[in-house]
Amino acid sequence: MSDTPAAVPAAPRHPLAPAPDETEGPIIQRPPPPPPPPFPIPPLFGKYSFEGLEVHDPGLGPYLYLHPVYAPHTEGKLSGRPFQKTHMHVVERLANHLMKGGRFTGKKAKALAAVRKAFDELAQREKKNPLQLLIDAIENAAPREEVTRLQFGGISVPRAVDSAPSRRVSVAIRNLAAGAIQASHKSTKSIESCLANEIALAAKGDLTSFAVARKEEAERVAQSAR
Repeated sequence: MSDTPAAVPAAPRHPLAPAPDETEGPIIQRPPPPPPPPFPIPPLFGKYSFEGLEVHDPGLGPYLYLHPVYAPHTEGKLSGRPFQKTHMHVVERLANHLMKGGRFTGKKAKALAAVRKAFDELAQREKKNPLQLLIDAIENAAPREEVTRLQFGGISVPRAVDSAPSRRVSVAIRNLAAGAIQASHKSTKSIESCLANEIALAAKGDLTSFAVARKEEAERVAQSAR
Protein backbone atom coordinates (compact mmCIF):
# COMPACT_ATOMS: atom_id res chain seq x y z
CA MET A 1 0.00 0.00 0.00
CA SER A 2 1.46 3.39 -1.07
CA ASP A 3 1.99 6.19 1.48
CA THR A 4 1.26 8.90 -1.14
CA PRO A 5 -1.96 10.76 -0.22
CA ALA A 6 -4.70 10.68 -2.74
CA ALA A 7 -5.25 13.85 -4.76
CA VAL A 8 -8.18 15.94 -3.55
CA PRO A 9 -10.47 16.88 -6.43
CA ALA A 10 -10.92 20.61 -6.99
CA ALA A 11 -14.23 22.10 -5.87
CA PRO A 12 -16.57 22.82 -8.76
CA ARG A 13 -16.80 26.49 -9.71
CA HIS A 14 -20.11 28.21 -9.14
CA PRO A 15 -21.85 29.00 -12.46
CA LEU A 16 -22.17 32.69 -11.50
CA ALA A 17 -18.57 33.04 -10.27
CA PRO A 18 -16.20 34.99 -12.56
CA ALA A 19 -13.61 33.14 -14.58
CA PRO A 20 -10.06 33.10 -13.17
CA ASP A 21 -8.86 35.62 -15.76
CA GLU A 22 -11.70 38.03 -15.00
CA THR A 23 -11.05 38.62 -11.29
CA GLU A 24 -8.84 41.69 -11.72
CA GLY A 25 -11.81 44.05 -12.17
CA PRO A 26 -12.92 46.14 -15.13
CA ILE A 27 -10.57 48.58 -16.82
CA ILE A 28 -11.96 52.11 -16.95
CA GLN A 29 -11.81 53.51 -20.44
CA ARG A 30 -12.72 56.81 -22.02
CA PRO A 31 -16.43 57.18 -22.86
CA PRO A 32 -17.12 55.61 -26.26
CA PRO A 33 -17.32 58.09 -29.13
CA PRO A 34 -20.70 58.86 -30.67
CA PRO A 35 -21.58 57.18 -33.97
CA PRO A 36 -19.91 58.81 -36.97
CA PRO A 37 -22.05 61.46 -38.69
CA PRO A 38 -22.89 61.27 -42.40
CA PHE A 39 -20.51 64.19 -43.04
CA PRO A 40 -17.29 65.31 -41.28
CA ILE A 41 -17.51 67.39 -38.11
CA PRO A 42 -15.89 70.84 -38.46
CA PRO A 43 -13.14 71.89 -36.03
CA LEU A 44 -14.05 73.60 -32.78
CA PHE A 45 -15.15 77.19 -33.49
CA GLY A 46 -14.14 76.45 -37.10
CA LYS A 47 -10.42 76.68 -36.25
CA TYR A 48 -9.16 74.15 -33.71
CA SER A 49 -8.84 70.48 -34.54
CA PHE A 50 -10.02 67.71 -32.23
CA GLU A 51 -7.30 65.37 -33.51
CA GLY A 52 -3.94 64.75 -31.86
CA LEU A 53 -5.04 65.65 -28.33
CA GLU A 54 -3.06 63.87 -25.60
CA VAL A 55 -3.96 63.24 -21.96
CA HIS A 56 -0.78 62.55 -20.00
CA ASP A 57 -2.53 61.68 -16.73
CA PRO A 58 -4.03 58.18 -17.21
CA GLY A 59 -6.37 58.67 -14.25
CA LEU A 60 -8.12 61.63 -15.87
CA GLY A 61 -8.35 60.20 -19.38
CA PRO A 62 -11.70 58.39 -18.94
CA TYR A 63 -13.32 61.52 -17.49
CA LEU A 64 -12.30 64.06 -20.13
CA TYR A 65 -14.77 64.09 -23.02
CA LEU A 66 -12.68 65.14 -26.01
CA HIS A 67 -14.61 63.60 -28.90
CA PRO A 68 -15.51 65.90 -31.81
CA VAL A 69 -18.80 67.74 -31.44
CA TYR A 70 -20.65 70.09 -33.76
CA ALA A 71 -21.15 72.65 -30.99
CA PRO A 72 -20.23 72.46 -27.28
CA HIS A 73 -23.85 72.83 -26.20
CA THR A 74 -25.91 69.88 -24.92
CA GLU A 75 -29.01 72.07 -24.37
CA GLY A 76 -29.61 70.61 -20.93
CA LYS A 77 -29.89 67.00 -22.11
CA LEU A 78 -27.61 65.79 -19.31
CA SER A 79 -29.05 67.92 -16.51
CA GLY A 80 -30.69 66.06 -13.66
CA ARG A 81 -28.92 62.82 -14.57
CA PRO A 82 -26.20 61.69 -12.14
CA PHE A 83 -22.67 60.93 -13.32
CA GLN A 84 -23.25 62.36 -16.81
CA LYS A 85 -20.53 65.02 -16.71
CA THR A 86 -18.14 62.64 -18.42
CA HIS A 87 -20.37 62.84 -21.51
CA MET A 88 -20.13 66.64 -21.71
CA HIS A 89 -17.30 68.28 -23.62
CA VAL A 90 -14.70 70.02 -21.46
CA VAL A 91 -15.18 73.29 -23.36
CA GLU A 92 -18.87 73.33 -22.48
CA ARG A 93 -18.09 72.52 -18.85
CA LEU A 94 -15.71 75.49 -18.75
CA ALA A 95 -18.39 77.76 -20.21
CA ASN A 96 -20.92 76.47 -17.67
CA HIS A 97 -18.63 77.46 -14.81
CA LEU A 98 -18.15 80.91 -16.31
CA MET A 99 -21.92 81.33 -16.08
CA LYS A 100 -21.78 81.02 -12.29
CA GLY A 101 -20.37 84.46 -11.71
CA GLY A 102 -20.25 87.91 -13.23
CA ARG A 103 -22.13 89.09 -16.27
CA PHE A 104 -22.47 85.61 -17.84
CA THR A 105 -25.00 84.30 -15.32
CA GLY A 106 -27.54 82.34 -17.33
CA LYS A 107 -26.08 83.47 -20.67
CA LYS A 108 -24.63 80.41 -22.38
CA ALA A 109 -24.03 82.03 -25.77
CA LYS A 110 -21.99 84.85 -24.23
CA ALA A 111 -20.01 82.41 -22.11
CA LEU A 112 -19.13 80.33 -25.19
CA ALA A 113 -18.19 83.49 -27.06
CA ALA A 114 -15.83 84.41 -24.22
CA VAL A 115 -14.22 80.95 -24.38
CA ARG A 116 -13.83 81.30 -28.16
CA LYS A 117 -12.10 84.68 -27.81
CA ALA A 118 -9.87 83.29 -25.07
CA PHE A 119 -8.91 80.39 -27.34
CA ASP A 120 -8.10 82.84 -30.16
CA GLU A 121 -5.79 84.76 -27.84
CA LEU A 122 -4.16 81.54 -26.63
CA ALA A 123 -3.54 80.32 -30.17
CA GLN A 124 -1.97 83.63 -31.14
CA ARG A 125 0.18 83.87 -28.00
CA GLU A 126 1.31 80.27 -27.43
CA LYS A 127 1.24 78.98 -31.02
CA LYS A 128 -0.42 75.74 -29.84
CA ASN A 129 -3.84 74.14 -30.02
CA PRO A 130 -5.88 75.78 -27.22
CA LEU A 131 -7.66 72.47 -26.60
CA GLN A 132 -4.34 70.83 -25.71
CA LEU A 133 -3.47 73.78 -23.46
CA LEU A 134 -6.81 73.39 -21.69
CA ILE A 135 -6.13 69.68 -21.13
CA ASP A 136 -2.68 70.43 -19.71
CA ALA A 137 -4.18 73.12 -17.46
CA ILE A 138 -6.78 70.69 -16.10
CA GLU A 139 -4.11 68.07 -15.40
CA ASN A 140 -1.91 70.57 -13.52
CA ALA A 141 -4.85 72.03 -11.55
CA ALA A 142 -6.46 68.73 -10.51
CA PRO A 143 -5.79 68.00 -6.79
CA ARG A 144 -4.78 64.45 -5.90
CA GLU A 145 -5.64 64.73 -2.20
CA GLU A 146 -8.20 66.65 -0.20
CA VAL A 147 -9.29 66.91 3.43
CA THR A 148 -12.51 65.57 4.90
CA ARG A 149 -13.71 65.57 8.50
CA LEU A 150 -14.47 62.39 10.43
CA GLN A 151 -16.64 62.40 13.53
CA PHE A 152 -15.30 60.47 16.52
CA GLY A 153 -17.86 60.87 19.27
CA GLY A 154 -18.12 64.61 19.75
CA ILE A 155 -14.77 65.39 18.13
CA SER A 156 -14.35 66.31 14.45
CA VAL A 157 -10.95 65.22 13.12
CA PRO A 158 -9.57 66.20 9.68
CA ARG A 159 -8.32 63.33 7.55
CA ALA A 160 -6.62 63.28 4.15
CA VAL A 161 -8.41 61.34 1.41
CA ASP A 162 -7.65 60.62 -2.23
CA SER A 163 -9.72 62.62 -4.68
CA ALA A 164 -11.85 60.71 -7.17
CA PRO A 165 -10.81 61.30 -10.80
CA SER A 166 -14.19 62.76 -11.74
CA ARG A 167 -13.98 65.20 -8.83
CA ARG A 168 -10.41 66.14 -9.79
CA VAL A 169 -11.62 67.22 -13.23
CA SER A 170 -14.59 69.11 -11.80
CA VAL A 171 -12.47 70.97 -9.23
CA ALA A 172 -9.83 71.88 -11.83
CA ILE A 173 -12.36 73.32 -14.30
CA ARG A 174 -14.16 75.18 -11.52
CA ASN A 175 -10.93 76.76 -10.28
CA LEU A 176 -9.86 77.77 -13.79
CA ALA A 177 -13.13 79.64 -14.29
CA ALA A 178 -13.04 81.10 -10.77
CA GLY A 179 -9.50 82.35 -11.30
CA ALA A 180 -10.46 84.10 -14.54
CA ILE A 181 -13.52 85.73 -12.93
CA GLN A 182 -11.53 86.88 -9.91
CA ALA A 183 -8.73 88.29 -12.08
CA SER A 184 -11.22 90.23 -14.22
CA HIS A 185 -12.65 91.84 -11.08
CA LYS A 186 -9.20 93.01 -9.95
CA SER A 187 -7.99 94.49 -13.23
CA THR A 188 -9.19 96.33 -16.30
CA LYS A 189 -8.59 93.29 -18.53
CA SER A 190 -11.52 91.56 -20.16
CA ILE A 191 -12.74 88.17 -18.99
CA GLU A 192 -11.45 86.68 -22.24
CA SER A 193 -7.87 87.86 -21.60
CA CYS A 194 -8.03 86.76 -17.96
CA LEU A 195 -9.27 83.29 -18.98
CA ALA A 196 -6.54 82.94 -21.60
CA ASN A 197 -3.90 84.00 -19.07
CA GLU A 198 -5.25 81.58 -16.45
CA ILE A 199 -5.21 78.63 -18.87
CA ALA A 200 -1.71 79.49 -20.13
CA LEU A 201 -0.27 79.73 -16.61
CA ALA A 202 -2.00 76.54 -15.44
CA ALA A 203 -0.80 74.65 -18.52
CA LYS A 204 2.77 75.50 -17.51
CA GLY A 205 2.18 74.60 -13.86
CA ASP A 206 2.93 78.15 -12.75
CA LEU A 207 2.08 78.83 -9.10
CA THR A 208 0.83 82.31 -10.01
CA SER A 209 -2.18 80.58 -11.55
CA PHE A 210 -5.20 80.64 -9.24
CA ALA A 211 -6.14 77.05 -10.05
CA VAL A 212 -2.64 75.65 -9.53
CA ALA A 213 -2.25 77.61 -6.29
CA ARG A 214 -5.52 76.19 -4.97
CA LYS A 215 -4.41 72.68 -5.90
CA GLU A 216 -1.08 73.08 -4.11
CA GLU A 217 -2.84 74.48 -1.05
CA ALA A 218 -5.32 71.58 -0.94
CA GLU A 219 -2.53 69.01 -1.20
CA ARG A 220 -0.45 70.80 1.44
CA VAL A 221 -3.35 70.82 3.90
CA ALA A 222 -4.06 67.16 3.12
CA GLN A 223 -0.42 66.24 3.73
CA SER A 224 -0.55 67.85 7.17
CA ALA A 225 -3.77 65.92 7.99
CA ARG A 226 -2.41 62.46 7.22
